[in-house]
This record gives sequence, C-alpha cells and structure tokens, in this order.
Amino acid sequence: MTDNPHSTAHDDIAYMRAMAQEGRQAPLLNGPIMVAAGLIFGAANLVQWTIVSGLWVVEPMVMLWVWLTAGAAFSVALFFLVRRANRKPGAGSTGNKAVGAAWCALGFGIFVMWLSLMAVGFTSGNWEMMWAMPSIVATTYGTAWMVSSAFSTQRWMTVVGLVAYAGAIACGALIGNPAIYLVFAVLMVLTGLVPGLVMMRQEPAEVR
Repeated sequence: MTDNPHSTAHDDIAYMRAMAQEGRQAPLLNGPIMVAAGLIFGAANLVQWTIVSGLWVVEPMVMLWVWLTAGAAFSVALFFLVRRANRKPGAGSTGNKAVGAAWCALGFGIFVMWLSLMAVGFTSGNWEMMWAMPSIVATTYGTAWMVSSAFSTQRWMTVVGLVAYAGAIACGALIGNPAIYLVFAVLMVLTGLVPGLVMMRQEPAEVR
C-alpha cells in the first residue's frame, strides 16, 4: 500500500470543513444559563440599588451577602443547567465547546476581578473601586457575545455584544450614582435574559 499525499491532504481539508460546518449548524446551548444569569444578577442589582439609594436601610455588610447569595444561587443553577445542556444534541460540537469555554473563562475572570476589588476594599478600607464592577462585567459580556456570534450563524449576537459594550460605557459614566445599578439590571435583561430566551427557542430536544 502506498500513501497518497494528495488524498491525505484532501481528507484533512474535508475533515476540517465538516468540523467547522458542525460547529456552525449546531445551535448554541447556553441559553438557559444566560436566563439564569440575567434573572439572578439582575435581581441582585435591584437589591443593591435599594440599599445604595437609601430605600432599604441596612448594615453595609448586607451588600456583601446579597452578592454572595447571588453567586451561590447561580453556581447551583449552573451545575444543573450544564448537565442539562450535555444531554442535548450538538453539545459536543466545536461551536458549543468553544463558546462554552469562552463564557467559562470570562466568568472566572469576573469572579477573580470581584475578589481582587474586595481585597482592595478590605485592605485599604476604600470601596470606591467596586463601582467599576458593572463596567467590567458588561465588557466581558460583550466580548463573550462577540465570540458566540463568531462561532454561530446568529449575527444578532453581535448586536447583543455591542449593546453590552455600550452599557459598559454608560455604567462608567454613572460611577458614584446609585442609578448605575438600575442601568446594569436593565443591561442584564438585555444581554442575559432576553437573548437567553431566544437561544432556548432554538434548542433541540434532550437526548434520553
């Protein structure tokens, strides 16, 4: 038997093309995760706004517990939603793996940045830098949506990414103003809840 380099190259190209096509045709499966993020963190921002604006007078440490509770709730939801997604057709596609990895990495990045700013606050007693978190989160959301758009044929995701970027700038302009948390709650609806619901409508049925 003799190896045919031309045939091998042709097979490699065909394989790569098939993988790319699979990644683009398989619907992205992180819609429920986006819905959970939009609901949980959108609600947390509303609670934060009531505290910062003085509508709900509580000890400052309550704000920390609000976000710890939101983070714990999302972690539990994420565990079950990832298991659900893994039972869906297309879960192993290139697109879903790449997009899932991107959102996971950015999610860890947000968490580490939050811990870093918390460390600054506890060390220095100055919590002013925490006002930057909405802009940081919105920027990472915008980047993740751009990646999602690149790995799918859903170009509307690019629009969602641009909305997130615009929201990051708006939140930057509102630093120090309690309204920043209202704006960010709306942004979580526009870049989390609504697009997540759209993606859920495109999902195939679970594999039993």
